[in-house]
Amino acid sequence: MPIKENAKKYMRVTKHKTLRNKIVKGVVKSAVKNTREAVASGDAATMKETFLKAQKAIDKAAAKGIIKKNTAARKKSRLNAAIKKATKA
Repeated sequence: MPIKENAKKYMRVTKHKTLRNKIVKGVVKSAVKNTREAVASGDAATMKETFLKAQKAIDKAAAKGIIKKNTAARKKSRLNAAIKKATKA
C-alpha cells in the first residue's frame, strides 16, 4: 500500500478510470459482436442499424482515448467491408 496521500489518491483515480474504460470497451465489443451476428444472418436492415451503433460506440471510445484512433478506423473499416461483402453475395 502507498504511504503518501497523493499515491493513495492516484490509486482511487486509477480504479475509477479503469472501471470506466472497461465499461466503454464492453459496449464497443458488444456492438461489434452484434454487427457481426447481423452480417452472418444476412438481414440488410439489421446490418445497417447495428453498424451505425457500432460506429458510434467506436468513435466515442476513440474520442475518450480508450482505444487508439487507428484501431477505431481499422475496426470500422473491417465491419464495413464485411457488410459490403455480405450484401454483394
